[in-house]
Amino acid sequence: MSATLPATSTAVNTTMTSRVGSIDLIRGAVMILMAIDHVRVYSGVPPGGPTPGVFFTRWITHFCAPAFIFFAGTSAFFYSRKHTDLSRFLLIRGAWLIFLELTFLRVAWTFNFDFRHYEMAGVIWVIGVCMILMAGLVKLPVAAVGTIGVAIIAAHNLMDSHMGKLLDGLDGNRLSGLWKIFYLGFFAGPIQFGSDGPNLIVLYSIIPWIGVMAAGYAFGKILILEPAQRKRLCLVIGLSAAALFLVLRGFNWYGDPRPWHVAAQGRNGSPPMPAFLAFLNTAKYPASLCFLLMTLGPIIALIPLLEGLHGALAHRITVFGRVPFFFYMLHIPLIHALALVVSKIRLGVVSPWLFTNHPMGNPEPPEGYVWSLPILYLIWGITIGLLYFACRWLAEFKATRNDWWLKYL
Repeated sequence: MSATLPATSTAVNTTMTSRVGSIDLIRGAVMILMAIDHVRVYSGVPPGGPTPGVFFTRWITHFCAPAFIFFAGTSAFFYSRKHTDLSRFLLIRGAWLIFLELTFLRVAWTFNFDFRHYEMAGVIWVIGVCMILMAGLVKLPVAAVGTIGVAIIAAHNLMDSHMGKLLDGLDGNRLSGLWKIFYLGFFAGPIQFGSDGPNLIVLYSIIPWIGVMAAGYAFGKILILEPAQRKRLCLVIGLSAAALFLVLRGFNWYGDPRPWHVAAQGRNGSPPMPAFLAFLNTAKYPASLCFLLMTLGPIIALIPLLEGLHGALAHRITVFGRVPFFFYMLHIPLIHALALVVSKIRLGVVSPWLFTNHPMGNPEPPEGYVWSLPILYLIWGITIGLLYFACRWLAEFKATRNDWWLKYL
């Protein structure tokens, strides 16, 4: 959903193109990385662990959701520069994303139709909800939207010390489901609406992600500054966020409910983890301040470094960044289908486990099913190779057309 602005000179046009290109390049890279974790879902490899190979297979994908949601806000800012119907657009697109998460993506993840017992509110769902909320927020000045976003990101972990008391008797509260959707997320487990379901697992809570999208919206103001000032601010913001992460996490002062030294020592019945891995193992569900500083800081700092980057590899990665939603919608059913093929080749049969409620409601994989990491990365590479051609086609099609429905792909 990238956009360029009318240029008053060749220099301005070149600047705008390189700037948007750097965002598309980052977005394309995180989409490619995201596919690693979704291949992992069907590989049976655990989501992280004490060994570096398994840990970083999961950890490297942590950059994906923050970048995806942050730049969704930035794209909304650029949309507002060319259109006057931003709130309407956000409302419709947000509702469309929620619908697709709970229908098409639900089937793509599971290859079953057991809607009554399992629904998942994943990243597409939370982007949709946040867009609907942003439809109201964008009525405010950009500075106010940015301030609200940063305040939500920075302050939401103040609840951590009170969480134990808040959880006592929470399920007895009539509004407990709404509270879980807004703040607790996955740690709340399934949410039952009525006596017949369905069960909804909230993987991405609305807070703090609405703050991330709001901050990304205001970040668009920085990206329209003149080049030297823009690059300086991106570096200052990005490196400052990364430095703040090191300080807060290093001293366990604030910003994450899981002190890293506890994981390193293996307390509370958990196995010990190397100190460096424990340090990086911040909370994603719901996303902590440290998690967002660790991921968004380097992403923002990379923007000026990637401006004007050319070459065949950069061009191919940028293709995915120009059609990120299309990539997302295709890659899950493709990965799932490839997993069926791998199961048939390795086991001689298609495992019934692949038709359970992935990625959060499935049981442990059967004995002998789990893939090795080389197989996981081989299937990831095949996925990216196959999707490149479809994404290139749509990116070229969108570049030559201005149909209204293309805004929703």
